[in-house]
Amino acid sequence: MRGAGGSEGGIGQFFIGLIMMIAGGYMLLNAIMVTHHFSLGFSLYRVGGFSLTSGMVLVPFIFGVGMVFYNSRNILGWILAIGSLVMLVFGVISSINFQLRHMSAFDLIVILVLLVGGIGLFLRSLSAKG
Repeated sequence: MRGAGGSEGGIGQFFIGLIMMIAGGYMLLNAIMVTHHFSLGFSLYRVGGFSLTSGMVLVPFIFGVGMVFYNSRNILGWILAIGSLVMLVFGVISSINFQLRHMSAFDLIVILVLLVGGIGLFLRSLSAKG
């Protein structure tokens, strides 16, 4: 009988490693706090000495939408509307900050042992036994 992944490895190691990986990954992702600094006055892009805010990005979007509703074949309207939306999405994504929550050294060690140990067991179960 073949083991996990068709190799000679053990099925028990496969599932224990998988459970450890999932638990460690969940605990790590649960310990990350996501914050943002996005508002309509937030500076998205800086061109030379000029700062382009997210509210300024909406002005070409409004003109673009108006031009598209007036004439749906207007290429400039589509470029303004889609370009403004793309700039707004990139601005929102670039304003996101990731921070690790406060935790004890024991908590961090448990997370890392579960995650990295689970990966090791999982990969060992997939390799052929010598």
